[in-house]
Amino acid sequence: MKTRTRTLGACLAAAAIGLATLTGCSTTSSTNASSQTGLTKVKLQLQWFKQGQFAGYLAAVDQGFYKEQGLDVQILEGGTDIVPQTVLAQGQADYAIAWVPKALASREAGAGITDVAQIYQRSGTKQVAFKTANIHNVSDLKGKKVGNWGYGNEFELFAGMTKAGLDPAKDVTLVQQQFDMNAFLAHDIDAAQAMSYNEYAQLLEVKNPATGKLYTADDFTTIDWNDQGVAMLQDAIWANTGKLKDSKYQDQTVKFIAASLKGWAFCRDHVDKCRDITVAAGSTLGASHQQWQINEVNKLIWPSPEGVGTIDKAAWDRTVAIAEKTKNQEGHTVLTKAPDADAYTNDYVTKALTLLKSENVDVTGAGFQAQPVTLTEGGK
Repeated sequence: MKTRTRTLGACLAAAAIGLATLTGCSTTSSTNASSQTGLTKVKLQLQWFKQGQFAGYLAAVDQGFYKEQGLDVQILEGGTDIVPQTVLAQGQADYAIAWVPKALASREAGAGITDVAQIYQRSGTKQVAFKTANIHNVSDLKGKKVGNWGYGNEFELFAGMTKAGLDPAKDVTLVQQQFDMNAFLAHDIDAAQAMSYNEYAQLLEVKNPATGKLYTADDFTTIDWNDQGVAMLQDAIWANTGKLKDSKYQDQTVKFIAASLKGWAFCRDHVDKCRDITVAAGSTLGASHQQWQINEVNKLIWPSPEGVGTIDKAAWDRTVAIAEKTKNQEGHTVLTKAPDADAYTNDYVTKALTLLKSENVDVTGAGFQAQPVTLTEGGK
């Protein structure tokens, strides 16, 4: 795909924010030729397998948004044995997607990483129960079998129980949950951990044996940690702290963020297309499940009043406070001390937003409305 020629306004905006080498802003043919054949190779490490959770990055590749910025981005899949922030810190990737508390734990342990764009503004984690279990709020978890994945995914649950006056070590029976809903469906767990965009949808893709029809939301109750005031920041773009001292990496980071955010804006406005992009990228989950995922992820991102990707200090401080004070079942906290000032910065996302505004990209999504999605059995 050929690199697009940018408008004078876009180029002036780029110059104003210090992007000396923005692709498409030179008037010389030699620079255009170089941008078309000499793209900078960049590796992005995901924290899980390719799915709607990462649709914005997949769309940025498919739609050529990275190429517009002179980047040739390779997306590396994650998995149960891959720690994206470690891959980044070890120089095996240029950027990584990771939850903030997990990444901060790695940072405290010595990983040189910095949050440069906070994609998810809200938490997607829920605790879900069958309606017959009569679990309507956190205090109702007392005496119940409560599932959680562990591996740093459990701290919102523990913060919520602590806030509600429950002792997680005494008042509930904690169950190590697999990354599926099988134990919950078998009623081995009363309240299971689920992401709004994944495991919760898996429940709605299963037939209720009592009716022979798919379960519906009316069959369950959910506890949303956003509503409980203990939500922690999740998917963010992390950069290499040491490399951020280099001006070329700084410019590259702005370009990478801008293209990524443009991908997310595209998926906000073209859910069906991004569903197809995600499926074509090799996801093992079906089309209706991917459509649900993208739709639900959009709810976590949009609207973004301060501009998509901006790191909200209040949300950051809340995440850090929970990470410092909340103990898990082993009595451990995520952090032993507050992270230093290099843990996050809005410098690069601010420049990226200025660049996108010059292209008339809607970076706030003020009018965003989620679309209805019909799930099918098995999410096909």
